[in-house]
Amino acid sequence: MKRVHKREKEQFKKLFKQENIDHFEDRFNILEVFLQTEHHVSVAELVRLLKEDGHQFTPDFVRDTLKLMCRFGFAQKRRFNNGQVCYEHRHLCQHHDHMICTKCKNIFEFENEELENLQVQIAGAYNFHMLRHKMEIYGICSKCLKDHVQLMSLVNAKQGERFEIKDFIGGATAHMRLLSMGLRIGDKIDVVTNLDSGQLVIAIDYNRYALGRGLAKKILVEPVVR
Repeated sequence: MKRVHKREKEQFKKLFKQENIDHFEDRFNILEVFLQTEHHVSVAELVRLLKEDGHQFTPDFVRDTLKLMCRFGFAQKRRFNNGQVCYEHRHLCQHHDHMICTKCKNIFEFENEELENLQVQIAGAYNFHMLRHKMEIYGICSKCLKDHVQLMSLVNAKQGERFEIKDFIGGATAHMRLLSMGLRIGDKIDVVTNLDSGQLVIAIDYNRYALGRGLAKKILVEPVVR
């Protein structure tokens, strides 16, 4: 990796000087610190890392430098479903995919040659010429799964998670209402939407159910590990 980073720095110097990019030394310092981290960073995180390395740059200048780095192919901008804009290295002739934890928001990179070959085969089977692709797997990392509350109210569930209904609380009226909707203890449910306000939408097999937040609080669920 050190050899790769050395090559990146040499090409950065060549291109940025060739294009007469201003504040070259400052931008080169940003590249060096950016290459020192092997995870996805936001502008704010990179500003903090630069400060720890003894550099004081405004977020706007760092953002502008990252924009140039993306333009010349040294970085790439990502926006995963967790909503945060972040940046990662873009090394030539290298490809990886991502797993994103919906709890801690951490992003994990992985490479799998068998998976890459399978995607080429699938594209070929449909007579489709693949130019590029990306894979994003959303779930819960091992640490968060260990810390995950095993029995919780449905109202606290995250979009995209899968649960088993374990119990109803709140008295006979709420219990009968849920039963009349077709919900049963033991049902496996998928959380389709939960926007922290308004109704939740869940799915059981191919059926959707819209629940008010008050009613969702009365459903106790347990995560299902896929």
